[in-house]
Amino acid sequence: MEEVTTKKKSARVGQRVRMEVAAPVYVNDVVVIPAGSPAEAELTSVRNKGMWGKSGKLEARALFARVNGRQIRLTGAFDDKGVTGTAGVVGAIALVPIAGFFMTGTSAVFPMGGEVPAFIDEDVELAIQAKKAAPLTVETPAAPLAIEAETSAAATE
Repeated sequence: MEEVTTKKKSARVGQRVRMEVAAPVYVNDVVVIPAGSPAEAELTSVRNKGMWGKSGKLEARALFARVNGRQIRLTGAFDDKGVTGTAGVVGAIALVPIAGFFMTGTSAVFPMGGEVPAFIDEDVELAIQAKKAAPLTVETPAAPLAIEAETSAAATE
């Protein structure tokens, strides 16, 4: 729901990130967590880009999804690392030794709309109404077969 980045050193460890459930969660063909339900994650590690080509890095973990006013605990971790500028630093140092101080890597970014993996991390009691079974239908048999018996006249003496 929002972009998180190490640009301008704006990300902080412990910062909460607003998310939403991307796809509905089903149990026995019943939606128990609808798509669009609010969720949150927390930044667990932040490294800003720096001198000598050091790239930025972000690590986060999913915390919970909120459904009908209830928080359902989630588990799942995700991260992003910017591109290091090491090759440029090595080349610059060969030409001008002090240049490495001014070369940085790129910032890490969790883009808005990016998907992250998360799983339910607790037992959740559900009240799902059982579907009534369809009434049993039995076909009536075809008309009874008529069996003709041959009658024979027995002669008696």
